[in-house]
Amino acid sequence: MPDTKPEIEWRRLRADQLREKAKENAIVIVPVGSLEQHGPHLPVEVDSLLGETVALRAARIVAEKEPILVTPCLWTGISEHHMSFGGTITLGFPAFSALITDVVHSIVRHGFKRVVLLNGHGGNDNGLRVLADELSPKFNIPILQFTYWYAAAAPIARILETQKQLLHACEAETSMTMHLRPELVARDRIKLADVNTTPDITDVVGGGVYLWRSLASRSSAGVIGNPGAATPEKGERLVADIAKEIAAKLTNKDVWQLPWR
Repeated sequence: MPDTKPEIEWRRLRADQLREKAKENAIVIVPVGSLEQHGPHLPVEVDSLLGETVALRAARIVAEKEPILVTPCLWTGISEHHMSFGGTITLGFPAFSALITDVVHSIVRHGFKRVVLLNGHGGNDNGLRVLADELSPKFNIPILQFTYWYAAAAPIARILETQKQLLHACEAETSMTMHLRPELVARDRIKLADVNTTPDITDVVGGGVYLWRSLASRSSAGVIGNPGAATPEKGERLVADIAKEIAAKLTNKDVWQLPWR
């Protein structure tokens, strides 16, 4: 039997099909990741891999109710704090801003009116929030921006055993990579992540204070969290439950009907 499920990947459609999707008021998700070190045991593609996977899984759920598309993941972001470890490609904010602005502008020029910037890398948080603030009034469309582990904090917390939230090359990210790309996880090197770490600024003075820090100043292994507790079974549950949570938010009619101008 032919597959009758709607195509959700922007790159797999023809231009005429994409014009029709715009007429249908399809949501467009733009996953934004990074290419950066992830400790002694994970590949540098983790944030892009997980961000794009979550976007696609969520979109397949949403597509049962309304039209939705996912662009290819933007694979590099703001990662200066990882550069000392090697293996990282980073953008400064001017280049990052120009990239996101032109991608969103292209989508809007084709008639799409609902854009989601789905973030998969912590270093992109501040920049993407600023861009959502600037581009919504500039392009006269609602731009929804979120980082997937904040949007799905509740299911993540229920699944993890040694952490309260997703961190970096940690129980969560290692579990999901074990599930999605097990051949890329160097399990014999996970023990190298068990090193001393320094406190976060919030542990020292409480919330509401920000201090830029390199990852090397926080952990000599480039890891924040406990990858030793990771399992592929947790990873499978995390991917599924995160996707469900994001899909529920995207199909909430009130989200798109809130007055914003």
